[in-house]
Amino acid sequence: MLKEYPNLFIDGAWVTSESGRTEPVINPATEETIGIAPVASRSDVAKAITAARTAFDEGPWPLMSVQERSAVMVRMAEVMEKRFDELVQLNIAESGSTRVGAETFQIGIPLNHFRDLAERVLLQFPMEKPMPPHVGASLGQGVIRREPFGVAALISAYNFPFFLNLMKLGPALAAGCTTILKPAPTTPLEAFILGEIAEEAGLPRGVLNIVSGDIDTGLELTTNPMVDIVSFTGSDAVGRKVLEQAAPTMKKVVLELGGKSANIICEDADLAKVVGSVVRDIVLHAGQGCAFLTRTLVHRSRQDELIELIKQGLSSIKVGDPASPDTEMGPLGSAAQRAKVEKLIQTGIAEGATLAVGGGRPEGLDRGFFVEPTLFVDVENSMAIAQQEFFGPVGVVIPFGDDDEAVNIANDSDYGLSGGVWAKDPVRAYAIAKRIRTGTVTVNGGGGGMSPHGSFGGYKQSGLGRERGDAGLDEFLQTKTITWGVASG
Repeated sequence: MLKEYPNLFIDGAWVTSESGRTEPVINPATEETIGIAPVASRSDVAKAITAARTAFDEGPWPLMSVQERSAVMVRMAEVMEKRFDELVQLNIAESGSTRVGAETFQIGIPLNHFRDLAERVLLQFPMEKPMPPHVGASLGQGVIRREPFGVAALISAYNFPFFLNLMKLGPALAAGCTTILKPAPTTPLEAFILGEIAEEAGLPRGVLNIVSGDIDTGLELTTNPMVDIVSFTGSDAVGRKVLEQAAPTMKKVVLELGGKSANIICEDADLAKVVGSVVRDIVLHAGQGCAFLTRTLVHRSRQDELIELIKQGLSSIKVGDPASPDTEMGPLGSAAQRAKVEKLIQTGIAEGATLAVGGGRPEGLDRGFFVEPTLFVDVENSMAIAQQEFFGPVGVVIPFGDDDEAVNIANDSDYGLSGGVWAKDPVRAYAIAKRIRTGTVTVNGGGGGMSPHGSFGGYKQSGLGRERGDAGLDEFLQTKTITWGVASG
């Protein structure tokens, strides 16, 4: 499969980049070229921003009723659903996701969320509500309106490209914003296919613009005064730069950044159920997920038992070609990411932690950016491997003595994105969950799926703002109060 997008999508048309440059898109499992994408210059990005600005200031999209916007978004969902198999194949080839992962987390779940946003959230969200009468120098009343924030720059990451693109594009469109979408340089194809989908669904020109490129591309989006809001997903280091670049023009910034989330396993937890969750969070998409629970905190009385179960689980994982239906873990996204993970593994060994499983490259996989599922034990929470995000298939086990110590270890992190608690007594587990300073916490495995109704985002260095559900839509809306006098003395 060779998917070629040599042109940018600007103002409803496919246009040649002024740079004249294209870059190959590499399959991380085979290191073969599977596509071509353009590299935008800063002037190309400026044109895309101008198109979005014009579409917002003069076009119909922000003035449409929620019912009209909903109808267009439902058509987009229908087109995506029609192309589901194609999207799955593209995701496997571009991101290295396994087939099961592509069909669920990568494509299926974001599609369900997008449709739910269009059909339920948008139509039920209170875009305008009356204020009760108030008495001061005169009698007055009014309304509180929610209005689109403006031009939105949407910058996504490489690990879940289609998922992240839709998690940003959906609420921005639903709010009535116009957008410029910038995918990660290594996974641009799943963004450009949205241009084709927008065309077929009849999204007005200029409402969605798609540009790909390097640092200069992002810099134009974060500094151009015509952009009103920036939504960024990526590392905390880059997130801080985005915040600095946006500050002079007072843009609103939504940041979904890194994590080093803790999974607390109490002494009475059912380890047969726990181990599947622990193994999954280490190997799912080769550990390339900011919310994965990669710090396993276990009561000392159950530590040895759980470690043996995790070792057995990780040792049985089939690593290989993600296109194969029985593969359970694919590659990392790039050679650079593999090098970063391998360097941190060596740091863990130097710190005195013990490699219980893995730590190297899988035998027989000479091509592709693979790393073995890896587990460190004899870990102290102060170690770099317990504090820094691997973004790879590496987990650590840290013991604790009681609930207070578990909570203290969980919160002893620069991050605060996710967390988990396992205990026989759900009331006890819930009490612990309330004390963990993170944006989401699952109790005894959670509710069995990623709900479109919940919000997602972090405390501390894990970011600013929220995505998904009502909270995600709210980020792309301004609040306006309009009052008028009813009577005066």
